[in-house]
Amino acid sequence: MNETHATVAPGAPVFPPGRYGRRREPGRRRPLTVALLAVALLAGLVLAAWQLYAKYGDPAYDPQLITYTDITDSQVQVTFRVTVPAGGSATCQLRARDRDGAEVGRDEVTVAARPGDTHVTTRHRVATTARPFIGEVLRCRPAD
Repeated sequence: MNETHATVAPGAPVFPPGRYGRRREPGRRRPLTVALLAVALLAGLVLAAWQLYAKYGDPAYDPQLITYTDITDSQVQVTFRVTVPAGGSATCQLRARDRDGAEVGRDEVTVAARPGDTHVTTRHRVATTARPFIGEVLRCRPAD
């Protein structure tokens, strides 16, 4: 003979009293705790991104290609402008590519701004191993 209590839902197991301890009530959700944890995680990610950008980003060194001219079988002249901190200098990587997109020349050039100036415009010859189709400024970074 089974003992059935009026408060037990049909199909729910019936445990002998005192054998398994007290049954817990279903846990209530804590939306405030979850929201605070989410905000803390987001703040941590923003802080990490900010520090990485400050350390590895080069917002002050902005190159702009003006033109590439004097294309021959062994060179291309690249004219470009770099934004640097006032009176600063930058090392820029230049590249020449052929019609197929293959790299045929690469060079590094260091440019320096006059005291108080924040822009440097310069022209540099990139030696190539084949006839180039285009000259490019890949990137600029602080001079070593």
